Amino acid sequence: MAEIVNLRLVKKRKAKDARDKTAAENRILFGRTRAERQFERETNRKTARFLDDNRLEKNPSPTESDTDGK
Repeated sequence: MAEIVNLRLVKKRKAKDARDKTAAENRILFGRTRAERQFERETNRKTARFLDDNRLEKNPSPTESDTDGK
């Protein structure tokens, strides 16, 4: 004889598994704490500032001695 299955419980279990899967995906995508987000934001800000402060000018503006025509 076949095993008796309660379809209502199977349906609920399937829905719960789908919710758990979605929750796990969301934890991966959006699961950073406020401190982690602030740390990353601060690190990015410091890196950008460091790069801007230490940037070499590709075409420096001409000085008076350069425009004498020599």
